[in-house]
Amino acid sequence: MNITVFLGAPGSGKGTQAKQLVEKFEFVHLSTGDMLRSAIKQQLPVGLKAKTYMDQGNLVPDSVMIELIEEALLSLPKSEDSNIILDGFPRTVPQAKSLDSKAKTRISKAVNFLVPESVLIPRLTGRRVCPNCGESFHLIFIPPTKKDTCNKCSSAIIQRADDVEEVVRRRLDIFKSQNQGLVDYFSEQNKLINLNADKSVSVIQDELLKVLKQ
Repeated sequence: MNITVFLGAPGSGKGTQAKQLVEKFEFVHLSTGDMLRSAIKQQLPVGLKAKTYMDQGNLVPDSVMIELIEEALLSLPKSEDSNIILDGFPRTVPQAKSLDSKAKTRISKAVNFLVPESVLIPRLTGRRVCPNCGESFHLIFIPPTKKDTCNKCSSAIIQRADDVEEVVRRRLDIFKSQNQGLVDYFSEQNKLINLNADKSVSVIQDELLKVLKQ
């Protein structure tokens, strides 16, 4: 089993690339956010543990997150050739060390998606969503046919609170402070792969496949 961690700022394209790897090349994408929601919905013991922290507005402890990931990995078909993408975890060096301390969760590679902040900010602040039907838009990349209006249901589209520039800049600052430690950690282990993600989706995909097959 090959476990690859995707590192990268919000808006760096990690999710887009992971989705394509799943659809085209049978990779398994484990998003901790999705896994938490699923475990809570199914009322699994690990999900109920996480929920007690989340309901109080606290971060879910590393021990619970590791348990969640272990259970997800154990539920997958057993194959030495399985390619797993971890997205959203680890976020800190102690979390990475916790994963690496066990053979079944040990990380093989870490791909660091590099995009300049001058590119990330327009990507993030340009996002719009329809509050009625949930359709997503982007002022630059996927603009609505009619200004500020949803193509699907004709409701007024909005900018989410966390996509406002001030909030975006704060999110990026937090990301940078956390991510550098992970970059250093994986670099010291010769597991880090830096990927220029300021390119087209198809070019990034080709380059990503090459490094994942190494």
